[in-house]
Order: sequence, then structure tokens, then C-alpha cells
Amino acid sequence: MTKIRTLTPRLANQIAAGEVVERPASVAKELLENALDAGATRVDIEVEQGGVKLIRVRDNGSGLAADDLPLALSRHATSKIYQLDDLEAVTSLGFRGEALASISSVSKLLMSSSEDGEEAWQARTQGADMVPELSPTAHPQGTTVEVRDLFFNTPARRKFLRTEKTEFGRIDDTFKRVALANFGTNFTLRHNGKTIHSLRSGEDQLSMERRIAELCGRAFMEDAIHVNVAASGLKLWGWLAKPTFSRSQADLQYFFVNGRAIRDRVVSHAVRQAYRDVLFHGRHPAFVLYLELDPSTVDVNVHPTKHEVRFRDQRLVHDFLFRTLHRVIAELKPSDSLPGAVDTSTAQIAMANEAVLNAINEQRPLGFASATASTPQGGSGSFNTGYQPAPPSQNNDWKGLYSAASAADGSSDSLANTAFTPQPLSETSSDDIPPLGFAIAQLKGIYILAENEQGLIVVDMHAAHERITYERMKADFSANGLLGQPLLVPQGLAASAGQVEAAEMHQQLFVKLGFQVDVVSDESLIIRQVPVLLSQANVEQLVYDVLVDLEKYGTSDRIEAHVNELLSTMACHGSVRANRKLTVPEMNALLRDMEETERSGQCNHGRPTWTLMTLNQLDKLFLRGQ
Repeated sequence: MTKIRTLTPRLANQIAAGEVVERPASVAKELLENALDAGATRVDIEVEQGGVKLIRVRDNGSGLAADDLPLALSRHATSKIYQLDDLEAVTSLGFRGEALASISSVSKLLMSSSEDGEEAWQARTQGADMVPELSPTAHPQGTTVEVRDLFFNTPARRKFLRTEKTEFGRIDDTFKRVALANFGTNFTLRHNGKTIHSLRSGEDQLSMERRIAELCGRAFMEDAIHVNVAASGLKLWGWLAKPTFSRSQADLQYFFVNGRAIRDRVVSHAVRQAYRDVLFHGRHPAFVLYLELDPSTVDVNVHPTKHEVRFRDQRLVHDFLFRTLHRVIAELKPSDSLPGAVDTSTAQIAMANEAVLNAINEQRPLGFASATASTPQGGSGSFNTGYQPAPPSQNNDWKGLYSAASAADGSSDSLANTAFTPQPLSETSSDDIPPLGFAIAQLKGIYILAENEQGLIVVDMHAAHERITYERMKADFSANGLLGQPLLVPQGLAASAGQVEAAEMHQQLFVKLGFQVDVVSDESLIIRQVPVLLSQANVEQLVYDVLVDLEKYGTSDRIEAHVNELLSTMACHGSVRANRKLTVPEMNALLRDMEETERSGQCNHGRPTWTLMTLNQLDKLFLRGQ
């Protein structure tokens, strides 16, 4: 007898099932994707006991004829692709032709279908001999797949399943991902006879936002920014939560590539980089984002579960995502967070579109030069105890209302000695009231109280000034660059061949950032110069980490992150401290600078800098009108 033998179809399918069918949620995902590939406009999924006892998916798609049913349950049989060229530009969700065969090998499967709504057939398998039993049945146009007793013939796999609640939670998450990617389809989800979700179709923005609010929560939609940017053959659209809305875990992050929900390290890195200095420690951003690009530039045939993809030009994708999200977050102003504020997304989108296109064309590896394009000028955050306001923007309608706060020399003494009489809001038209209003008092030397059109604004003056100072210092460094300092004793660095190649390809990047890194051999580098600001850092480890990033992502923000961390510390020490008494002109000047500064809604550590209590909230607090 030979040592090598051909596997039986049953065993081969059960091995394949180990890759495709990890748990009930995997079954639900494959069946939902098949329904959508069939052109269904309505998909109903019914689950019992977390999907272990029953998963039934019914659709009104194109359906199958009697001859196609047995083929649909055999391995390597599909209607999605026919030749190699189709695999290089996959536009369907499924294409491997293994899912139904793998599912049927570990369950009791019944598949009923009708191609024209008149003649219907069903195929039944029991996971044993894998030969489907075909018989006529009654069924409207479309297909219904019932999967019962999952893993009934593989008890070892069944033991690895979690509780019913946990398994259904994963099915629910799978359902959400599919529903968020297909707004033009009606969906329902039932568990143990109870309707969990019933979603109506609709592809206008209002209908999309209604579905997202139902699946992700109204709180997310209330703090979401609509994004729609296209550049260099890439288009990114969707909803991005403001930094003030963050999560303790990454459970509200949905990213889709050409309608396919994916988890990708390049995407994750770009998003983390965009949110880097606006999130509180340990918090995670929330988003529902859609990336559209030419199918031939992305390989979806990477993993059996199709959760991962590979981009042909991952650096272009990374830079596009980072710069788009970075610009949208940076251009958030206090006026965008006020209730009833005018939707400025169109203007933001146009500005972000132009900025992203220019940045990608220039292919700058790091965002020093573009990170602070709209940062107000006028000072680098001197380390004194007073507040130095920036000159007011020339296009502000309310500039005359606080002109005294913008004294020519900007000194604390001149501001304190300047007479200032704030204009009552009742005598001011709504067009002349700035978003953060006008200061009326200071509380405990910590908070600024201001009145705007909606109600009461409370500002943490140290946190706000810290962000303003930080952004100005970053702008100065963007303009002046990083000064290098030669090392008295150059440091050697052992590296892989790929990292050495990355160092050669990105020599200009290291020079721009104040480094001199020379290649000694195929697996050795030498560091001859470092930035003055980072002279006390572990330079060898920093350069190594940068090389790892360059090899993996084609870009790195490690050096920028270290520099910004130092600037953040300096800005913190250079900002007004608690118990520092500010005059009304100084407080108003701080409010105006906040309205013009990027990311002013959060301090350098991710803490909020201001909050609003509307008149309605105050009325409820004091039971007025009840």
C-alpha cells in the first residue's frame, strides 16, 4: 500500500470546513453573502440556540434551477468566476466555491430554490456520504438554506463553541457588517422567535444614517462626521466619530473595501495615526467607512474567510486614508459641535479633497508640512503665565466685539489694563455671535463661563490653551524642520536585508527629520546624526522601529510621534495654569483662538476642552415649564 492516498470527498470537505466554518457566525456570513451575490433585495435570517440548532437564510434573489442545486453543494463549483482574469478583479462577495460544501459536511443542510417562482426544487444532505437528495418542493423565487445541528458529526469542534449568548452575539455582529455594506437591501434577523433587527432599504443619506443609528446607536450618529473624499482613483466615504466620542474597546469600527467588510493592518495603522493626539489614553475611535477602488488593485484571495485583503499599492492607500481622516479631524471647529449648527461637511469635504490630492501627488511620507495648514499664526507658545492671544481672523463678523482683547503687543499686562464692555447677546444678532459666545466669568480659576446663542459654554482654560500652544509649536517645527546633531561616536545598527533596503529608499526622509543613516553592508547600518530634540532618546531603537514601519507599511510616523510628544509636554508646561486669574478680554481672546485652532475640542492628552449646556438642559435641571 502506498504512503500517499487521496482524501475522500467527505474528509476533504471537513478539513476545508475547519478553515471556512469556525462557528455559527461563519455559516451566517457565507449564506448572507451568497444571497447578496444572487441579487436579493430582501434577506431574512432566522437563528435558534445561537445558530447551533438552526440557521435559516431566505432571499428573493435569482434562485437556482434543478440541475444547479447538486452542483452548488459540491466543492470548487461557483457561478462567480470562470477564468483567471475573473479572479484578478473579483467583484462578488463569494468566489471560492467551497462554502456550501464545507457547511453541508458538518451539518444537516436543506437548500430550496426556484429560478422563476413556478418550479422549485430542494436538495438535502446529512453530512455523511455528501450525495444530495433532490426532490420537488414549493418555494417562491429565490433561495432558502437551512443549516441544522451544526457540528453534529464532529463533536470535538462543537465542544469549542461558547455559550448561546456569545455565539449569537457574533452572528449579530456579522449581520451588522453585512447590513451596513448593503443599504439597498431589506434585512431581518430573528433569534429564538424574537425579531432583533428589521431594516428597511434606502440608499439616500438619510436612510443610510437611519440604518447606522439603529445598528451602531444614536449616540454614534449624533457625534458622527460625514466624509466623502476622492483622489488618485480612490474614494473614501462614510461616517467618522468625533474624538470626543470614543470607546473603551475597538467594537465600533466597520471598514469596507468595495462592499466587503475587512480587517487590515494598513487600514488600522492609518486610522490610529490620524487619531493619534486627539484621543484619551487607551480609548479607541469609532467609524463606519467605505473605500472604493479598482477591483484589480486589491487582492481579496488572501484568506479562506475573506476577512483580509492585500492592496497592490498599500502606501498610496495608507497615505490617502491617513491624510483624509487627519484633515477631517483637524478641521473640526466648535461650531460643528453645536446643536442646530449649519452642516459644513460640504466645505470640509472640498477642502479635504484638495489637501489630500495635493499631499498624495507630492508623496510626503510624513505629515509635518501638511498637519497644521489652518493653524492660526501669531506666536510659538511662549512659556509665561499669561495668555497671549493670536490676531483675530480678518473674516470674522464678530471681530469688533472683542477688539480690545487683541492688543497690538498681545501682553498680559496690556490686556488686563484695557477697558472692555461685552455686548449683551440680546442686543446682538445671531450672525454676530461667535460659536463659543462671550466670556461672562471665571470659575475657581479653572473654568471659563461663556454665553452663546444656545446657552452656557464651560471651557477648561488650561486644556484649551494647551492645545492652542501645541498646534502653534507644531506649525513652527513644520516651517523650520528639525535641526540635526552629529554623534560623537556613531552607533551601529544590525538590520534585516529588507530594512536596509527601506533605509536606502527613504534616505531623504531621514535627512529631512534630522537623521543621517548610512548603509554599511547588506545587514548593517550606522547612525551618524540625530535630531537635537531626540538626543536623549533611545535613538537606536527609534530608528529600528521606523525601519520596521517603512518595511511593513511603506511609511512611518514614529519620529513625528516622538517629536510631538516632546512638544506636547512643552506646551503643557507653557500653558496657563489653574488659579491664574484671567481678565474678560483674555478669556474672550482664548475663546476666539479656540474657534480658529485645529483639534481645539480636545487637549493634547485627548481630554475635552469645552462643553455646552443648552437652555433646554438648564430648564430641565431646574424643572422650568413642568
